[in-house]
Amino acid sequence: MLAVFGSASLDTIRTPKKTVRNVLGGAAIFASIAASNFVETGLIAVTGRDFPKKYLDMLSKKVDLRGLTVKDGRTFRYDGRYSRTLDSRSTVKVELNVLADFKPAVPDDYRRAEFVYLANNDPDQNIRLLKEFDRIKFSMCDTIDFWISTKRQSVIKMIKSVDAVVINDEEARLLTKEFNLIKCAKKIMGWGARFVVIKKAEHGSLLFYDDMIFPSPGFSLEDVVDPTGAGDSFAGAMIGYMASKRSTSMPVIKKAVAYGNILGSFAVEGYGLDRLFDVRRRDIAGRLRTYEKMIRF
Repeated sequence: MLAVFGSASLDTIRTPKKTVRNVLGGAAIFASIAASNFVETGLIAVTGRDFPKKYLDMLSKKVDLRGLTVKDGRTFRYDGRYSRTLDSRSTVKVELNVLADFKPAVPDDYRRAEFVYLANNDPDQNIRLLKEFDRIKFSMCDTIDFWISTKRQSVIKMIKSVDAVVINDEEARLLTKEFNLIKCAKKIMGWGARFVVIKKAEHGSLLFYDDMIFPSPGFSLEDVVDPTGAGDSFAGAMIGYMASKRSTSMPVIKKAVAYGNILGSFAVEGYGLDRLFDVRRRDIAGRLRTYEKMIRF
């Protein structure tokens, strides 16, 4: 089993073509849905009483919800607006609500999970949660500019506690105070992570391990609808594939990164989780074959 911890939210997404309100979102939701294509996935998150039953029903078909807590109050909400080219997003409003004082509980069955993904969340909370697992083989975390700006030392402490870090290029530069991405990765590995994956949006990703760099391009798309959750889908697919193989070997990790790029490409084809919920294994296999043709020479 893979255990995924992070946020569940009701999002308002504003793009130049359309605005959608109160759609299912959250870093842990995107990651767990992407991972569920490869391995049994347990979700650890919190919602309020206002969380629609239809979303619970949708999630229950994909992931194990024994780690989902429903509290009195309102669900975490995020409101963001994308630029005309969809390559940047500004935050309109954030309401932490029940997420503000959430103290996660790990179900007994989840404690035996060998693979754990800590989606974007309070780094101190992530550190505490890791200690509740009995036999972790591989752990991975993500972070964003908010935590880097407000809890940088805690983010660094979290990095010391995990095997891998997935982070986008802007956040890697902000965290390390370096501009060159190779220097960014080396500094992050110097803090304790064995693997670093730097995401570069539609340009793919860079995987760093020791002195090795493995670049992988993004899957080329003509129509991008909503970039929300693409990075979370990438990370979920990556660790989900690794968990399915119960392996941290370099060939498996390289293929996991390829799957990450593919699931990220599906995520951007619909608003919120619309496209990810419809993806089938045959769709993933077909896109992987196309991806392999793209990068072979």
